[in-house]
Amino acid sequence: MADTTGLWRLRLTMATTVTLIIGITTLTFTTILWWFDTLDTYTLITTVALFNVTQWLLAPHLVNLMYGVKKADPTNHPELHTMLQGISQRSGIKTPKLMISKLTIPNAFAYGSPLTGNMVAVTDSLLTTLDTEEVEAVVGHEVGHLKHRDMQVMMAVSFLPSLFYILARSLLWSSWFGGRDKKNDSGAALALVGGLSMIVYFTLTLLNLGLSRQREYYADRHAAEVVPDGARKLSEGLAKISTKTWSQQRRGEKIADSGFKTLFISDPDRAGIDVAEMQAAKTGEADSQLVDEILNRRVTGFDSFLELFSTHPNIVKRLQAIQSL
Repeated sequence: MADTTGLWRLRLTMATTVTLIIGITTLTFTTILWWFDTLDTYTLITTVALFNVTQWLLAPHLVNLMYGVKKADPTNHPELHTMLQGISQRSGIKTPKLMISKLTIPNAFAYGSPLTGNMVAVTDSLLTTLDTEEVEAVVGHEVGHLKHRDMQVMMAVSFLPSLFYILARSLLWSSWFGGRDKKNDSGAALALVGGLSMIVYFTLTLLNLGLSRQREYYADRHAAEVVPDGARKLSEGLAKISTKTWSQQRRGEKIADSGFKTLFISDPDRAGIDVAEMQAAKTGEADSQLVDEILNRRVTGFDSFLELFSTHPNIVKRLQAIQSL
């Protein structure tokens, strides 16, 4: 039976986070507009909004270029195409384009824009690292991101921190070089509001990272619901992705630029942290045993602190959440 209580708790947490982001933004901007008569804030908002929208529209082309992504040939990957079509149908969405990435790490990501349409990409390494059933669960997770419109949600909320960062830089720059406020003929007010804007930027960034982690949990739930025995398959897939990436890092292999790591199913920059207390994965070890190894780890306060600055949940907490399904 589906864990409806957990689902509604997760939805409530996400809604609360978005409300906090919008509330803090509205309160701060109202205060700034009231304080400064001459600050052209609306121009700043328009400029940053246009930049973010343009970035969203063109980002898929940049992702394809950075990660060596090409459209998957149906003749070379018939099983993968059938898998994606079935999961999309059960999810109630149009089947996205299937893409293959030349990244050397096992991973997958969903992305797209109105200009390109939705896409789900898997890396060559993912296909060689995971079993077919585990790949199916990973694809289910990525389809979950498309189903929940996570790209649009995260683009909308990420606009707000960037807005305050530019505002803070502008105000601090003006105060340092003799900016004057009409009310007190002093740059002190500019510096004060600039510093406040930087604090708001940092706070909103932490909230955005928290929302990103919540959307990962949400996509995990989707995979567990639309893929038969999805919780087990996804748990094993995530465990193998983390340990494989970590072992590649230990051998000094070059890990591709993770500038768009928020798209990935697993953050490659966290791989070392996620399995830092584990011994190197044993070749031939049972998948379920690997999951148990990770689940037996204790999440320390330092682990939780590091998680605050991550786009993805701590692997132990993530697997525990999946197991609860």
